[in-house]
Amino acid sequence: MHRKPKPSPAERTTAHKSSRNASAFPSKRLARRYWILLSLFLSGGLLCSLGLLLYNNPVPVQSPSFWPVVERRITAIVTMAIAALCQSLATVAFHSVTNNRIITPSLLGFDALYSTIQTSMIFFFGAGALIGFSGTGAFLTQVGLMLVMSLLLYGWLLSGKYADLQLMLLIGIILGTGLNSLASFMRRMLDPSEFDILQARLFGSVTNADAAYFPIVIPVVLIVSILLFLSANRLNVIALGKDVATSFGVNHRRSVIYVLILISLLMSMSTALIGPLTFFGFLVATLSYQVASTYDHKYVLPMAFSIGFLVLTSAYFFMYHIFNAPSVVSVIIELFGGLIFLTVLLRKRSL
Repeated sequence: MHRKPKPSPAERTTAHKSSRNASAFPSKRLARRYWILLSLFLSGGLLCSLGLLLYNNPVPVQSPSFWPVVERRITAIVTMAIAALCQSLATVAFHSVTNNRIITPSLLGFDALYSTIQTSMIFFFGAGALIGFSGTGAFLTQVGLMLVMSLLLYGWLLSGKYADLQLMLLIGIILGTGLNSLASFMRRMLDPSEFDILQARLFGSVTNADAAYFPIVIPVVLIVSILLFLSANRLNVIALGKDVATSFGVNHRRSVIYVLILISLLMSMSTALIGPLTFFGFLVATLSYQVASTYDHKYVLPMAFSIGFLVLTSAYFFMYHIFNAPSVVSVIIELFGGLIFLTVLLRKRSL
């Protein structure tokens, strides 16, 4: 009987090296699939942006009023890009530091605080005060309040003797619930006309954004996004859990606080700019995990942004120009995000 000769040590070493795969993707086919999908999503987002700019423009191209109309639409597209960048990167990073892909950064009370600030303005000072509560000063006030609340939460619950990430999330949920209850109580006391004015502020929409905020928002969001992307390798280790991260030499508590501060900056900028988007980040992050087929944040973060930008631009293009129902865009996005959230929750059967 012919026996197959045993491989030599040199052959075993070569075979062992060839079987090891240090790439972020399990195979070359998945890596190729990632780049193709990323290109398609980015191209789709840019195509929808072009449609938003040029399609159904009521002014002829030859008219001098054509470009002013396009410039106003550019403001909406820039706002969509900012919202997609903030929500997608913040949610993916939040999932990694909490080691949980179901909860969202909104649990820390950003949406509830924004709702309470807006409701308090109209409850105590009237509709005129809420309408007048705009401009750079009002924007910075809201961002500052949200940052102070989050920094107090992190500083108190993550750097003290009883530092515990789960306890911080629980306190965040309790604070958010309390603020929402307070805002709901004040809304019940409003006149119907004041309630209508308030509701327009409480739905996340790109029409809430003011281009005057861009010189503040764009540099901050770009710098924070770059810092978060440069922390991709650290996020890869943190996502493995506290014990594993510590064994790799990573200061887990300091790294978590650093990433949470970056998340707070992104979420506060996005919420103060366009209003609360509770499930949009969750929707985008969940889709990116399914499509990216890798754990590496260097690839997950760009994929999340490309999906978020495509979702926003396509939703606004179809609702504005095809179905003529621009006011329901955020409702539909939140509805789909909520349905995916319930689906994931029922499949995992736990938080």
